[in-house]
Order: sequence, then C-alpha cells, then structure tokens
Amino acid sequence: MNNDHYHYENYARTAGYQLVAGGDEAGRGPWAGPVYAAFVILDDKQRIEGLDDSKKLSRKQRRTLFEQIRGQALAFGVGTASPEEIDRINILEATRLAFKRAFAELQQSPDYVLLDFIKLPWLQLPHQAFARGESISASVAAASILAKEARDRYMEEVAQTYPQYGFDKHMGYGTAVHQQALLAHGPCPLHRRSFKPIKKLLPDENLFSCL
Repeated sequence: MNNDHYHYENYARTAGYQLVAGGDEAGRGPWAGPVYAAFVILDDKQRIEGLDDSKKLSRKQRRTLFEQIRGQALAFGVGTASPEEIDRINILEATRLAFKRAFAELQQSPDYVLLDFIKLPWLQLPHQAFARGESISASVAAASILAKEARDRYMEEVAQTYPQYGFDKHMGYGTAVHQQALLAHGPCPLHRRSFKPIKKLLPDENLFSCL
C-alpha cells in the first residue's frame, strides 16, 4: 500500500477533520466463533509500511503489522459479538454490534470515520463507506489487520478446548475437515447454529437443544 492509500484520510483532514478512524470486520463467513470488528486512528506523522487488506497478507506479515498498529496508532479498539448473539440477532446485526463495541474501546474519539462497505445506523459522526475499503484506505486496512489477527489468535486459543474441530487450522470456516468434524462430533458452543450450511449438514439434530 502506497501513499495513495492515504487519500481518503488526507481528504478528510483537509476538510477539517483531525482524527480519522478506519473500521473493518473479520469473521462474518465462518461457521464457528465470534465475529470481530476494529477501529484504528492512524498517526499521520508515523506511517506504517505494508498496510493492506488482511486477506492479502501472510500470517507473518499480519502478526508484525498487528504489533506495529497497536504500538504506533493514535487509538484503536476491537470488539466482538458471540456465536449466541449471531444466532439470536443474525450475522449482520451481530457485526454491527461488534463495531459498536470496538468504537467504545477507542482511546480517542474520532471526528470522521472510514468504513469497509457496511452501514452502521448507530454511527452519528460524518463517515464514508466504500467497497473494498481495506484495499484503498490505510486506516481501514489497519482495522482489517487488527480484527483478523485478533480473531485468529482467539480461534487458536479455543482450539485447545475443542481440539476435535481443528479451529486453529481453518479458523471456523466451512472447510471439508470442519464438515467432517461436525458430522463426527456434532456442534460445540462455538458453532453458529442458525447458519444454513450447518442446518443442511445436520438436518436431524436439534441444534438449539443446549442453548
């Protein structure tokens, strides 16, 4: 990512906004685990090299950038919504809830917000949302990296509690290995039981019997 990826941040600052936050999420698609969201306010005087869409980066690059962002950003916040919340209010509303929690964790209050393409009805600040925001905005890319790496670390941690599912390998996505584990062991508390692929895979199981 080059200086052109600070275009939206620079435009907001020239319009009079001083603290520009970028926001992005990770984990809307997996069959298991929380959805994560993050906001980052970058320091324009201390630019971080290598920021990009987290999906385009290697795990090693994400880990390095994760620490740099946390150490050099003016402010950041990470929020989550649980599998139970996803099942209760749906994945879109749970993602919005994770964003709201991430916003509340910011150490400074932004006056302008850049988002990957999602509408946040609760957000009252001036903001702009655009498709593939993590590929064209440095601060959105930084938020993408924080959300993705934080979620991956969580899934690796819970894999020790539920080793039979291999969460540390697929991070909850519906891979063939994950499907076979679900067929063999049934769902655990981390699974999103309202998701259609799980209902289709386990049509005869009462997926909400233990909730």
